[in-house]
Amino acid sequence: MALQPGERKRPYEREVRNDAGGIARLQKWVQERGCELSQLTVVMEATGVYHERVAQAFHDAGCTVIVANPKRVRDYATGLGLLHKTDKVDARALARYGKEHGSELVSWSPPPEEVRILRSLYDRLSAVQEDLQREMNRRDQAVISEEPELVIDSLNSSITHLRKECERLKRAIEDHFDQHPGLKSQRELLQSIPSIGPVSGDLLLCVLLSHRFHSARQAAAFCGLIPKAHQSGSSVRKASRLTKQGDGRLRAKLYMAAVVATRHNPELRQVYRALLAAGKPKLCALGALMRRLVHIAFGVLKYETPYNPQLVLQSA
Repeated sequence: MALQPGERKRPYEREVRNDAGGIARLQKWVQERGCELSQLTVVMEATGVYHERVAQAFHDAGCTVIVANPKRVRDYATGLGLLHKTDKVDARALARYGKEHGSELVSWSPPPEEVRILRSLYDRLSAVQEDLQREMNRRDQAVISEEPELVIDSLNSSITHLRKECERLKRAIEDHFDQHPGLKSQRELLQSIPSIGPVSGDLLLCVLLSHRFHSARQAAAFCGLIPKAHQSGSSVRKASRLTKQGDGRLRAKLYMAAVVATRHNPELRQVYRALLAAGKPKLCALGALMRRLVHIAFGVLKYETPYNPQLVLQSA
């Protein structure tokens, strides 16, 4: 779907395959309609890994690329009365969303190669660890239900293989850090924060270096850690909840980091106790600590300086 400034009201429409040939045909089709690629703003939804090839190709061609949050685009389309969910409706909503809000959205740029590789290694490690946990659960069930020995042997063999693969991937991650001293230095900066360990720190590193955040609040919003109020008049006052957008795996690690911070980070423990004293529920206070950890991590990387307890207390 293509919108052009001017008097033409009907948008141009074209469907292509999501491969190198289809992207090249789409770029040629746009140019045939009198639009230089360097003047083009391309708006697309974040769709797992499926949008990355298109985003990279148009970015390399000099276009301004915007990768929009699918939920926001869907809410925008619903507000316009576009209730159907089809490719054509989605394309029109994206085109109008980009035209009306493009100046407010942050343009996309590809993450550094070493960050992209690190993210891929962690994604694979997470998938293998999930498979390992499933196989271990199956083995426990097989033992309890007295399955044939051949079945249990098969499960044990699979578990052994998956454990070796986990160790191999962990070594690959460590080797990757050794090969990129700058990345390793940033990792050490994040781990200078009490309660941030290797896994939560590395996941935070992937998120913070994969996107161009202009502020710590923006980074926290991307992680789904901004409270969402629900209030209307004087009768409807529901408790605020986290938006929970973004990577649920990262939020799970940050939750555990926040729990550890209540015991081993004196500054954040002080913040936590102050929130409880003000009447905040424990989960709400932990959510505030998760958000604070993202803020601290953002500042540590931005200013390239280790954790400073005094700054945490000053901003409390």
